[in-house]
Amino acid sequence: MISPAQPDFKSHFTELLHPTLTELAPPSVGVNIEFARPRQASHGDYACNLAMQLAKPLRRNPREIAALFVNALSASPYLEKIEIAGAGFINLFLKTSAKQQFPRHVLEHGELFGHVNIGAGKKIQVEFVSANPTGPLHVGHGRGAAFGASLANVLAAAGYSVAREYYVNDAGRQMDILALSTWLRYLELNGVTSRFPGNAYQGEYVRDMARLIYKAHGGRYVHEPDLLFDGLAGETGDNTEAELDGLIANAKKLLGQDYAYIHNFVLTEQLGDCGNDLMEFGVVFDTWFSEQSLFASGAVAHAVELLEQGDHLYEQDGATWFRSTDFGDEKDRVVQRENGQFTYFASDIAYHLNKFERGFERVIDVWGADHHGYIPRVKGAMKALALDPAKLEIALVQFAVLYRNGKKAPMSTRSGEFVTLRELRKEVGNDAARFFYVLRKSDQHLDFDLDLAKSQSNENPVYYVQYAHARVCSVLEQWGEDAAVLITADMSPLASTVELSLLQKLIDYPEIVEAAAKELSPHLIAFYLRELAGEFHSYYNATRFLVPEVPLRLARLGLVAAVRQVLSNGLKLLGVTAPAKM
Repeated sequence: MISPAQPDFKSHFTELLHPTLTELAPPSVGVNIEFARPRQASHGDYACNLAMQLAKPLRRNPREIAALFVNALSASPYLEKIEIAGAGFINLFLKTSAKQQFPRHVLEHGELFGHVNIGAGKKIQVEFVSANPTGPLHVGHGRGAAFGASLANVLAAAGYSVAREYYVNDAGRQMDILALSTWLRYLELNGVTSRFPGNAYQGEYVRDMARLIYKAHGGRYVHEPDLLFDGLAGETGDNTEAELDGLIANAKKLLGQDYAYIHNFVLTEQLGDCGNDLMEFGVVFDTWFSEQSLFASGAVAHAVELLEQGDHLYEQDGATWFRSTDFGDEKDRVVQRENGQFTYFASDIAYHLNKFERGFERVIDVWGADHHGYIPRVKGAMKALALDPAKLEIALVQFAVLYRNGKKAPMSTRSGEFVTLRELRKEVGNDAARFFYVLRKSDQHLDFDLDLAKSQSNENPVYYVQYAHARVCSVLEQWGEDAAVLITADMSPLASTVELSLLQKLIDYPEIVEAAAKELSPHLIAFYLRELAGEFHSYYNATRFLVPEVPLRLARLGLVAAVRQVLSNGLKLLGVTAPAKM
């Protein structure tokens, strides 16, 4: 949270303008006071188009309106001058002395510099990754993990009380396919060979789990495998999904109560591997929420009953349907099949109802972009349950495509031909993976260039930013004195163009954090850090820091120490380390 001693220029200017705006126009006009950073320095440090917004509803000349706002802003102690430009833009120029305060504010607040309080402690949940625990996480999952973790960090820095959650799909068909796949590999170890379905899980990790079961239990779970294909297409089957379902049903019948052991074993193994992988990646969850618990507790049946009470369900062809088209979906959706089993959609409805029952004021789901069509039905179900669908926000993440030696790597989980997140981290390191994953807006396509990620060059953005941090550490180490004295150093010698530009970048950081939180866009932090590093490198290459003149030396060291702190703070939000040496 910004302390009272730390100027927040935009809020300050807004407070000055608000009385005049209230006097000129009623709230119904719907005009907001906004300040932007002009692209050209000659247009000031901030620009406001408020007068132009009001010109049409007030039927007045925008330059005349702007003059009234300029009069209100003249009370600010931070402004050097105010200009009315063009049709009615208001350009604001900060005093150099106002900018020179910021190294002290950065160093005083340390790791908390840049934290804002737009969240005001509201409970917010971010649910992300939530991959089926049917195999190792691949590089596609990695992008969702990096985005979700960074977003949660940004929201916490913006003042929200954030809960990070992983939804474990432990009740569905995919887990049955994995259990069947593992059992078939286990049978092979016991000398029982049969056709292995091409649409079962193929990866070596399946064989590894089968070996663990065989090592611990020998042939205990063989159970009449010759009956596995009874009633099916036999060993010349065509790998249809229906045949796979038949194999699962037969395996459950043959194994009886022992099926639960196979199912729970593969779930525990894969979920444990997933948790370790994510923890090593710097991604930690407060809650791992079981889908199965929703069925066991009756929450799914309860959610469906509530929809029934609201007259949002109907029966057709033996199944129970949700009137999803009443809420903007393209067609109605089944919540309970003719065999009495609830659908995935039914458990998703119960899960989201449960989230709000736990007291979250906002819920953010991080989904793959291929789930875009799922949004209307989930939001529709929330509305049908008398919940505010606006409190459920969906952040879509496009797939990340990995390129190695210029070739696209396949990532199919069932075929086993995928590049794991663990392999990626081993090859490029956690820092490069975390930074590269959030370099673009989450809903934009991402090509992950391994060669670039491993290079030690200015073209590699994470190296470029970390090197800036390490350079400051080297300068301060050469200086060799207690950096605490820089907090009270006189910053008035900082007057060059590049120094004033660096000071403005420091001023911008809290606004970047706020924008990243509001827009659910942690990539804004990555963009900012790259720009800040660029300005610092230019300053470093053109400037002597350890000059004989003590006031100038301390001022410059105070500035670069503040840059180091902001680089560290921003990298921390992205889950990237800030090394002292490189």
